[in-house]
Amino acid sequence: MRRLRRVFAVALGVLAAILVVAVGTVYALSSRRINRTYPIPRDPPLAIPTDSAAVARGRHLATAVGSCTLCHGLDLGGTVIAEEGPLGVIAGPNLTRGRGGLGATFSDADWVRAIRYGVHRDSTSLIVMPSEVFTHFSDPDLAALIAYLKQLPPVDREVPRSRFGPMGRALLAAGKFNILVAPKTPRLSSRPVVAPGPTVEYGRYLADVSGCHGCHGYGLSGGRVAGPPGIPLASNLTPAGRIASWTEADFTRALRSGRRPDGTMIDDFMPWRIVFSHMTDEEARALWLYLRTARARPFGNK
Repeated sequence: MRRLRRVFAVALGVLAAILVVAVGTVYALSSRRINRTYPIPRDPPLAIPTDSAAVARGRHLATAVGSCTLCHGLDLGGTVIAEEGPLGVIAGPNLTRGRGGLGATFSDADWVRAIRYGVHRDSTSLIVMPSEVFTHFSDPDLAALIAYLKQLPPVDREVPRSRFGPMGRALLAAGKFNILVAPKTPRLSSRPVVAPGPTVEYGRYLADVSGCHGCHGYGLSGGRVAGPPGIPLASNLTPAGRIASWTEADFTRALRSGRRPDGTMIDDFMPWRIVFSHMTDEEARALWLYLRTARARPFGNK
């Protein structure tokens, strides 16, 4: 019996040592990913306008085209997006100049760095921030967006920082948690200025900066979306999908009300309610015209 107890104690010790090594390895690998730095191009400083027209344009981009209010709250004072226990916490920080807000300390370069390249001031990656989408904003539109963010009314709100829990770190270490944004944000050599209007070109631009391509793919055929578990599959927006039978009125109605022609509701993960319902008729038509140019592809063949 004494020998059996000794063997059992040794086995427990070995298991404990293996566990310690495993935890240490996960922590080291995940920390390496979290702390990796991503140098950004030395772009010329962006001139931020102050006129009312530019601020109004920035407000529209933040609330009806981009997804700023989706992650940072309707007042952009920050909000917790998800508290997933062992996976971690995902939060959109307070963007205003109020207590706990980034606006009080951010320089113009900090705004550009975060929005266009998805990195902190120390060049480590942001979490979830859709910089892979926002990097397509033209210089005038990015400048207008920053102009709007800089004059937001102060909101006093302390929001916890996004962080990884033990399971989140394990998934990150294994390369199964693709929510660090800097490594998947392209470094574009140019960003053409596209004139707003009901055109295919402007529709393509809107699909870039509003996230259509981010979720549905550049081929618009839909499929799995990167992010936490439980995210619904993105629909096929090409003529091979059910949208092929839609009219322009059906498409506009879906953007405005989240309702398909057959009466079923679009999942709220597609931010029609908070963002796309505020698009102008001209923007909705431009998107529709662009979607009509898509080549038919099988579902998920992005």
